[in-house]
Amino acid sequence: MRRPGAGPYPRSGFDNYLNIDIDRRRAMNGMTLPAWLRGANTKALAAPIIIIMMLAMMVLPLPAMALDMFFSFNIALSVIILLTSLYTIKPLDFMAFPAVLLVSTMLRLSLNVASTRVVLTEGHTGPDAAGKVVEAFGHFLIGGNYTVGIVVFVILTIINFTVVTKGAGRIAEVGARFALDAMPGKQMAIDADLNAGLIAEAEARRRRTEVAQEAEFYGAMDGASKYVRGDAVAGIMVTLINVVGGLVVGMVQHDMAFDAAIKNYTLLAIGDGLVAQLPSLIISTAAGVIVSRVASEQDIGSQLVNQLFAKPQVLYITAGILGGMGIIPGMPHVPFLFLAGLMGGGAYLIKKRADQAATAAPVEAPPALPAPENEEATWQDIVPVDTLGLEVGYRLIPLVDKSQGGELLKRIKGIRKKFAQEVGFLSPPVHIRDNLELKPSGYRIALKGVEIGAGEAHSGQFLAINPGMVTGTLPGAITSDPAFGLPATWIDASLRDEAQAMGYTVVDAGTVVATHLNHLITLHAAELLGRGELQQLIDHLNKESPKLMEDLVPKLLPLSTLQKVLQNLLAEGIHIRDMRTIVETLAENASHFQDAGDLTALVRIALGRAIVQQLFPNGGELTVMALDNRLERLLMQAMQTSGPDGAGIEPGLADTLVMQTAEAVQRQEQMGVTPVLLVPGQLRPVLSRFLRRSLPQLKLLSHAEIPDSKTIKVTALVGGQG
Repeated sequence: MRRPGAGPYPRSGFDNYLNIDIDRRRAMNGMTLPAWLRGANTKALAAPIIIIMMLAMMVLPLPAMALDMFFSFNIALSVIILLTSLYTIKPLDFMAFPAVLLVSTMLRLSLNVASTRVVLTEGHTGPDAAGKVVEAFGHFLIGGNYTVGIVVFVILTIINFTVVTKGAGRIAEVGARFALDAMPGKQMAIDADLNAGLIAEAEARRRRTEVAQEAEFYGAMDGASKYVRGDAVAGIMVTLINVVGGLVVGMVQHDMAFDAAIKNYTLLAIGDGLVAQLPSLIISTAAGVIVSRVASEQDIGSQLVNQLFAKPQVLYITAGILGGMGIIPGMPHVPFLFLAGLMGGGAYLIKKRADQAATAAPVEAPPALPAPENEEATWQDIVPVDTLGLEVGYRLIPLVDKSQGGELLKRIKGIRKKFAQEVGFLSPPVHIRDNLELKPSGYRIALKGVEIGAGEAHSGQFLAINPGMVTGTLPGAITSDPAFGLPATWIDASLRDEAQAMGYTVVDAGTVVATHLNHLITLHAAELLGRGELQQLIDHLNKESPKLMEDLVPKLLPLSTLQKVLQNLLAEGIHIRDMRTIVETLAENASHFQDAGDLTALVRIALGRAIVQQLFPNGGELTVMALDNRLERLLMQAMQTSGPDGAGIEPGLADTLVMQTAEAVQRQEQMGVTPVLLVPGQLRPVLSRFLRRSLPQLKLLSHAEIPDSKTIKVTALVGGQG
């Protein structure tokens, strides 16, 4: 398949000819570049080059001009990192931040080592010995007063170390713990959306990767914050070493007076410390912004403006407080009154703009409906029963109303598409209507007018489902998952993150209804395959293989028998996607067998590989249960006397069979194994109908349905001793 926008000819033709010709000419002129210097690989060289340069700065002496360039680059890099963090929507958008934090810290330490070397060797020559940048920070910013410089340096270090870095590290630590605790719940929520047909496999894979990356990011940030704390400690120690070492070098080696030496070297040391501490404070602030923000669709600047200055009432009250403080005698009147007027004017403009937006689009009254006339009853008044119906209470109407942002219609379309892809035919459409007789938050799912499921879903709330390994309880209405019966609690939206951190699977009201509907559609797939759906399936097959169905229906087999065979397969949870194998098996045996049960058994044997794959998706050894030899002989004798439906099985034998099978199924489920009972082919249809009522989770296989390549491991005997 050609890429979008590609021409009718592949790139391996004329374009490659031009490229080869250009490469040949470059080689002839000596201009051919190595492969590792061409294309996107040049970006991969950036990190090794930066690391090598930082190590070189620690070892090799640098001139003052080079130090000015590197100090300026360090300040620019810290500003870039801060602005990038401010304009980041989600923390994962800046996933390289922990690595950037390490590299920037190492760059500052390398510059400290390089500047220390210059200060100690050339500091006696004057305040510009370590470059103009260090001189500017040590002389102009603090007025040439080394006492002021020491105080400013200590204050910046305390702010960076005690406030910003410690707070960011704590937030990263808590975020990492909550991200790890919430991973199981988030993974289960993704699986629930995937099973309900709300998302595709590629989207589920992307979300799982994002969840894992989020936990790794916060874990890395927890460790990376230690770099900045260590950098602050190292900055203090390097500055003290520079002062003491400078005094020793100046007074002993260069015969400087104590006053001149301490002033000269202290100014250089303080300037060096400040020029390194300022970028460290900026990057620490960026780290705090990254880990402390809440995920949103806006950057941090938009969030601050929209949330701090969006309510005129807050600005009015603030203006009143500032105005009151401005008229108190002895207070600075101009700044307080100026800010009070600014806040009051801003509040007035915001309220005026909101009022204009509210009155710009007046709500139109709905047109009056014409009065109904008395008409005679007609055949049009007979409404056919919907195959699938969903009735909702009035509080759930927003879930199925597109104009109110309801997503349930879209999810139902996804359910039908997923059902068609997995089962093999298109289910009937789901007709949705409101029902005032239901509870306000209730819903009802009907099959051919008969209720097959019902439940409650609270719009605006979330259902926290307990998968069996949660770490706490949640406040809310205790209930159970309507689809699978798991214990659950309806919670407010504000408790969603807390519930996920405790291990709950958290889904919204629309997902609850969609999952329940998907479960019931799959469970009643056999009843959904009517004549209309079967005819549509046949028409679809005729488009791909016209002769395939013509030789079977109606020449060899009536349509009703084909429908019954497919319904038998669906009733036991077997998909009918492989219609080619089913039709070919029926065509081969229809001349000898016309009974739907016999034909179903033959089709199951032909689909044996697919059935086993469906029950044991991991392949390898098949862990099954089996019948004891004595019980198997008793059942075979009962079959001969009671007929094919097994209605005449002795009651005591039937009770024993059900009881012992239930115990074996329970042991299999506790082992985490699919409960599958292996029986002879003659017993499989009878036992399947008999045991399906009390043990719907049990699957029955005959010996002939298992491929020869599979290994069987019997873990339990039904009817055995002990």
